[in-house]
Amino acid sequence: MLILDGIASLRAWRKEQEREASIGLVPTMGALHEGHLSLIRRARQECDRVAVSVFVNPAQFGPSEDLATYPRDRDGDISLAADAGADLTWFTRPEEVYPGDFATRVELPDLTERLCGLSRPVHFPGVALIVLKLFHLFAPHRAYFGQKDYQQSVMVVRLVRDLDLEIDIIACPVIREESGLAMSSRNRSLTPSGLKTAESFSRALFAAQSAYEAGEHDGASLIRCAIQELADPQLRLEYLELVDPQSLEPVEEVDSARGARMLIAGQVEKVRLIDNVAIGGAAT
Repeated sequence: MLILDGIASLRAWRKEQEREASIGLVPTMGALHEGHLSLIRRARQECDRVAVSVFVNPAQFGPSEDLATYPRDRDGDISLAADAGADLTWFTRPEEVYPGDFATRVELPDLTERLCGLSRPVHFPGVALIVLKLFHLFAPHRAYFGQKDYQQSVMVVRLVRDLDLEIDIIACPVIREESGLAMSSRNRSLTPSGLKTAESFSRALFAAQSAYEAGEHDGASLIRCAIQELADPQLRLEYLELVDPQSLEPVEEVDSARGARMLIAGQVEKVRLIDNVAIGGAAT
């Protein structure tokens, strides 16, 4: 596997690729886990070249968030990416991506100013910006995103559509621990007790999903089913919402054909976690 640092080396690599070779991009912030590796393996099955970017993007962190403590493991990421089938792992420095006079912004307010965007107002503009830069630098044919970050994946699909980018966005299922907890780099920051508390996120979502499958389609009732699993005092709930799978607007009743998505966010031991499940629709 090739390991590159910096934009110039990436541009040189991209120019060397055969015109007909398909390139799959897996954008990450590192601290790779099985969720990331599932994206790399999927890309390996579908693309001639598989590139993994590793960049902890400062533009998507607010001033009081965990940028400084976000887990980093360059050597571990290189080893895991290679084992999963990547052809290239790319690293860069924040000052190269965002030089001192950097001024460009990318915003999709109708999708990003609610849910996670309420408590993290700079997050999605920062994600949209780095994703667009990565698409420009790698010029991939396909890009792979996990649905654990569901609001992000919906935003990226809209970004590609709105800007007429010739990239297929492949949204891949949430990868979970045996307990049901959604895999996340931030899970590394939890104590064993915190991990047990965090498992209530998925229990709440699965309770709502089971209630829907038993015949309950009322949105408020499904949310009540989920909330019953969130009584642990260590958990600080930020939101629990049932939304349309594309517009992310709240839904009062689940349409069986279109379905809905239940999303949750909260903190355990000051670690912010998110999760979601499909409720009805083809995804179920």
